[in-house]
Amino acid sequence: MSVFKPFLTSDVIVSPFKVNKSFTFKENEFTDLNVQIDRFLGKNITSSLWVSGSNNTGYITTQNQFLVYRSIKELYYSNYLEGSNIAPTSMAIFNNDGTITGSAYTPNYYNYLSNTLSFNRFFPTGSNSEIGVISIPSNLFGEYINPGTFKILSSSLNIYDDGLGNLLWDSNENITKIGDIIYEHGLIVSTILPNFLYGTYYGTSSYGTGSYDSFNIPNFAHLLYSSSLTCSFESTVTIYETQYKCTIKANEFNFSNNPSLTLGSASLNNGSGSFFPQPGSGKLNDNVTGSYFSPYITTVGLYNNNKELLAVAKLAQPLPVSSVTDTSILINFDF
Repeated sequence: MSVFKPFLTSDVIVSPFKVNKSFTFKENEFTDLNVQIDRFLGKNITSSLWVSGSNNTGYITTQNQFLVYRSIKELYYSNYLEGSNIAPTSMAIFNNDGTITGSAYTPNYYNYLSNTLSFNRFFPTGSNSEIGVISIPSNLFGEYINPGTFKILSSSLNIYDDGLGNLLWDSNENITKIGDIIYEHGLIVSTILPNFLYGTYYGTSSYGTGSYDSFNIPNFAHLLYSSSLTCSFESTVTIYETQYKCTIKANEFNFSNNPSLTLGSASLNNGSGSFFPQPGSGKLNDNVTGSYFSPYITTVGLYNNNKELLAVAKLAQPLPVSSVTDTSILINFDF
């Protein structure tokens, strides 16, 4: 027979925590249509008005090159289009007196920065300037790509993020920034002009070298059309763990309704070789009438208000109920 006890509000604790899952797509897996990792070429086409169905791009879905360029520009680089190409962002300043100040030319848009550090982003704005975009679907990256886990590798490429939103290229001689990664949108953006597969680029943002040293930068078109790439990253999802605290006070659950505790109880043969318990006379056995007797708990069930069983928790070993102190059983489960 079950014994029910309601939970108090303080007995139930819901705790969120982040979990990560690693993904690696090798060569032909990277171009598998079932994976749905798409790649786009964005272009600042200024020679004519946009015409539907023209200048298509996209490995899986079809988009217009100019619209890809403008979308990336407005969403992620609108604060970096004034002044020098790599000027740190100049966001609005909210003063204590309620006024808002900032540079006159600064649009002060939200550009999905990865942290609050001073940030540099370069975006080409010349006529017919090009950018490359890799789009990872949300069913793969979850809530966001885990910073510092994105990589693209091939026999000639080693591209990764630094955990701060910068897309870096390691040439074995220099580490150079070639774009940005938007973790919460699953977007990898290269803003280096892809004129050559391995051309010379006078870098405006690099790691450990002067800002005007020349480097050989890989053409991002190689990332858009090559099938010999390996792409890896970790997704991030929030899981909620619920903890139920089942408290048994010293004066509770101190008796058992097991029929084997009564006098005359026995296991009887039903004639087919199976045995079943036979209730006794209703009088308790001598070994359970003393004050030292304590029942053991083996199972805890969680019920709703209609006394419908929702979950069962099995203890690793029987737990005796203390007659002098409270006993707490913690039940955790994730969903």
